[in-house]
Formats: sequence, structure tokens, C-alpha cells
Amino acid sequence: MAMEARKDPATRPGALRRIGDQLGVHPEALRTWVKQAEIDGGVRPGTTTSEAERIAQLERENRELRRANTILKQASAFFAAEIDRPQR
Repeated sequence: MAMEARKDPATRPGALRRIGDQLGVHPEALRTWVKQAEIDGGVRPGTTTSEAERIAQLERENRELRRANTILKQASAFFAAEIDRPQR
């Protein structure tokens, strides 16, 4: 509805505000949704929703792997120190 109103030059000015008022949605929220829908539809350049979700997943995985590497390094340093320590 909002995307169609924005395409028509006669209804474009203030379209998001009018439609937002009709739907009970803040115009900026509606503007953000329309912008994301245009990006997802390939009309506007930007990061699509699926790409953003994939990036977030990869960042979480990267964080977890870095944490695991830190733990493994600390464990190997601990056990290396145990091996070097003289036995009683």
C-alpha cells in the first residue's frame, strides 16, 4: 500500500504519514519497513534481511570460535607448565 502510494507522483508527498496515520503506525517505522522491503525486493541497494541474518549468524559463530580458541590456548599453556614443573 505504501509502496504503491510512493510510486504515484500525485500521492507521493506525505504518503507515508497519511498511511501511517490510517494504520496507527509511526511514519518513521513505516518508512523503515518500506525501505527494507525495497532493499529485499531489489529496488534499492543495501543489505537484504536474509543477508543481515546470515552476517549476524556468522558473527556469533566467529565470536564462539574465538572464545573456544582462547580457552584451548589457556588450557595448553596450563598443561605445558605442568609438564615442565619438576615432579616431587
